[in-house]
Amino acid sequence: MTLEALMDALRAAPAFAHKGDIRPVMDGLAGLDSGHLPLGDDAAALADGDGFLLMAMEGFVNEFVAAEPFFAGYCGVMVNVSDIAAMGGRALAVTDALWSRGDDQSAAILAGLREAAGKYGVPLVGGHSNAHCDRPQLSVAILGRAGTLLTSFDARPGDTLMVACDLRGRFRAVGDNWDASSDAPGARLRGDLAILPGLAEDGLCRAGKDISMAGPVGTALMLLEASGVGAVLDLDALPRPPGVPLERWLRAFPSYGFVLSVAPDRAAEVTRRFRARDLAVAEVGRVTAGDRLELTLDGRRAPFWDHRITPYIGRPFSASSPPRHQGGHHA
Repeated sequence: MTLEALMDALRAAPAFAHKGDIRPVMDGLAGLDSGHLPLGDDAAALADGDGFLLMAMEGFVNEFVAAEPFFAGYCGVMVNVSDIAAMGGRALAVTDALWSRGDDQSAAILAGLREAAGKYGVPLVGGHSNAHCDRPQLSVAILGRAGTLLTSFDARPGDTLMVACDLRGRFRAVGDNWDASSDAPGARLRGDLAILPGLAEDGLCRAGKDISMAGPVGTALMLLEASGVGAVLDLDALPRPPGVPLERWLRAFPSYGFVLSVAPDRAAEVTRRFRARDLAVAEVGRVTAGDRLELTLDGRRAPFWDHRITPYIGRPFSASSPPRHQGGHHA
């Protein structure tokens, strides 16, 4: 597949395109107090003593909940703890809102929630339920805490762009969900997530974002847009499971995956920490000045997106204002 055809397929992928739904919501909430950070990150951050409380929520497509109720419930916890880790935090508790056609349908969803809550060591402390709905629906909210924030707003030109993910998994029967979690022991899952707050606290990572349904390229684009920078990303360098076509991997949700912007002199230590836990990690490009994400494949290079010309989820500040470097903890 040529680079141009691959880029066209990625732009047309529903999960990639649906991230555009965020933009009008951000526009509608413009001007509201959003806590310590602008809107658009993996979690909201509220100053709390010597650290920050983190709040996030995930909702799930109805068809996915109906087709895989147990795994949907499991994902309710899994994706939320990943959002908290991507902010440099540790999860404290989750709540859920569950609609179903009856108790039998809700039982599988609840079983998935309980399974993941146990593995990730996060208490499920309450929520809302309705067993008289015409279809199953699920949303899950999470509370976490960070001592040092890792944000989407601090990537800087000259940084190394890195991707870390867990390739020890398999695709689910439905969709492009790479499941590297449900068969893994809880201690391993908790230890793998703990890498992220460790990177934040030790000043090893400039900015980060967990890989969502938009895949590694879409997630990188969201991070770059939030920071007001561009990048060159090498698709050949992306960690990828053996035998999985690149086109599918670019639209896959990997269970455990992060895009990171790292000062070049910190990249070796970041790599060491992920590899010490048998996680895949690679330097996949560099952050550049400007607003354009360019992709390379097989020696070819082409522009993929200019977020100043065509906003993706929208920058949480005016196009004329500089990026908001929130950190201060980076050397």
